[in-house]
Amino acid sequence: MIPRFHCPFPLSPGAQVDLPEAAGHHALKVLRLRPGDAVMLFDGQGGEWQAEIVGAGRTARVALRAHLARECETPLHVTLVQALPAGDKMDWVVEKAVELGVAAIQPVAAQRSVIRLSAERMARRVAHWNAIAAAACAQCGRNRVPPVAAVLDLPRYLGGLGAADGIRLMLAPQAATGLASLPPPNGAIRLLVGPESGWTDDEIQAAQLVGFRTLRLGPRVLRCETAGLAALAALQTRWGDLAGE
Repeated sequence: MIPRFHCPFPLSPGAQVDLPEAAGHHALKVLRLRPGDAVMLFDGQGGEWQAEIVGAGRTARVALRAHLARECETPLHVTLVQALPAGDKMDWVVEKAVELGVAAIQPVAAQRSVIRLSAERMARRVAHWNAIAAAACAQCGRNRVPPVAAVLDLPRYLGGLGAADGIRLMLAPQAATGLASLPPPNGAIRLLVGPESGWTDDEIQAAQLVGFRTLRLGPRVLRCETAGLAALAALQTRWGDLAGE
C-alpha cells in the first residue's frame, strides 16, 4: 500500500513541496522511504495526489504528479458532539470517529466532565485532536479532514443552535426510543454523547428544548468513549455506507 500523508496547505500539479516535519520524519525515519519512492498526498480539499519523493534531508521533498478525484466520504453527515472524557480517551474517540466517517467533532464540557484545563492548554489539546483527525484520514483513506472545533460549555453549544434541522440525538441509557424506531434523516445528524457519569436531568431537559431526542443503544450501558462510536457505526450501517452494496 502506498503511504499517504496529509499536507495542510494547497497542492498544485507539478509542484515540489516539503512534507510537514512530523510527516517527513515518519516517511524517512519510520517507513525508510527514499528518493524515487511513491507516496500519496492530500490537502483536505478533496481528491489526492500521486507523488514521488525527490529529496531526503531534514524532511522529505516530494514532487507532485497526477491528481486523482477519489473520495470515500459517506452520504451521512454526522456531527459528533462529545462531552469531554477523562485522560486521553478523547484521542481514541477522535481517531475512531474519523475512521467511521464522522463529518465534524464538537467537544463540549458537561456538568460531570472530569477534565478541566486552562484556555491555553485546551487550545493545545484541540490542535492535538485535529492532528489526530488528519492522521486518521491518512490511515483510512479519507481525503477530507473532519474539523475538531474548539471546546464549548454545553449550555453555550445548545444556545448557539438554530432551528432544528435533520435529526438531533442524545444518547441516554434510560431513553425509551431505540435506533430502529427512528425515521430516515432528512438532513444532517447531531449526535450528543455524555461524560463518564452521564447527563444530569437539567442537561437532558435543556437538550430536549432545542430539539434533541433521547436515544438508547440496547440493554447495556456503554462507556462514554464507546457509546458515540457504537452509535456512529449503527447509523452508518442503517443509513450510511457501512452496510455495503
